[in-house]
Amino acid sequence: MEDRPGRPVMADVAELAGVSHQTVSRVLNDHPYVKEETRAKVLAAMAELGYRRNLTARALARRQSDTIGVIAFDTTLHGPASTLFSLEQAARAAGYQTQVVTVPDPHPQAFADAVDRLVAQSVCGVVVLAPQRAAVQVMAGLPADLPAVAVEGGTAPGVPSVVVDQFDGAQQATRHLLDLGHTEIAHVRGRLDWLEAEARLDGWQQAMTAAGLRLREPLVGDWSARSGYAAGLELQRRWPEVTGVFVANDHMALGLVRALAEAGVDVPGQVSVVGFDDIAEAEFLRPPLTTVHQDFAEVGARCVDVLVERMGAADRWFQGRPVVVPGRLVVRASTGPVPR
Repeated sequence: MEDRPGRPVMADVAELAGVSHQTVSRVLNDHPYVKEETRAKVLAAMAELGYRRNLTARALARRQSDTIGVIAFDTTLHGPASTLFSLEQAARAAGYQTQVVTVPDPHPQAFADAVDRLVAQSVCGVVVLAPQRAAVQVMAGLPADLPAVAVEGGTAPGVPSVVVDQFDGAQQATRHLLDLGHTEIAHVRGRLDWLEAEARLDGWQQAMTAAGLRLREPLVGDWSARSGYAAGLELQRRWPEVTGVFVANDHMALGLVRALAEAGVDVPGQVSVVGFDDIAEAEFLRPPLTTVHQDFAEVGARCVDVLVERMGAADRWFQGRPVVVPGRLVVRASTGPVPR
């Protein structure tokens, strides 16, 4: 280790112990999920270096050295809200605070203002919840020397990302209906400007094409139960022969099931329905909803890990591949064999 003037800092402890800055932070904050062997190495390094926490200075500087900034564009929906909650939990577990700035729309100036607010607070890095295509485009305005990670959607050049495999999750949902014998399968997609909606649409389309089945025009929703209800009415009017529906999120699936019930269509006796998200209420719906589970806790943890790694990287320009968290099909009572 190179000699450094002045009192030792956390980076010195991490280098001597052969661990990450994040691990040292966890030891200092008495995090329970640190191996005793690792904890002992960190404490020994602290003793050797004479490292002492200055609590007064820490209180003044904590937001400067241990605060992660988060820029979010829409926290009212299940996905962004769950991602934000998981990020805050993972950051806290790693010894960091979070400072959240909500931007009403992905406009370049609004995004630049959000970045300026966080930089003025000396955050050590930024996480951007970027579910929309426009949000990815404005990420080009990030300062080159600011460690950043994109989550939930897309990423800009040079910025690492953590995503749930939306495409594979949609394929799992569609293949489940195919395995049950359904051949007339419709899709209710999400908002047109959302990358996740596009990926789920692509997954449905490719699974249907691979099975040699025709593709209907997707019904378009806006993630709300109300739009799912409208899609259910339109489905019955246009394609009463459909026996399976893959809906791009659980809230729209809830509305669609309600519309089918009001039309006297039994789920799953006449039409099977699969959602996406696995919201907390999914297993308590009538019938309990078959859906694709998104592991937001894992997304939050991996996102913090990647950001901490970028903080210590000499080259801010990232050239690796996205971190992909798999989705998982959860089969409940809203799907069944194709009716005879």
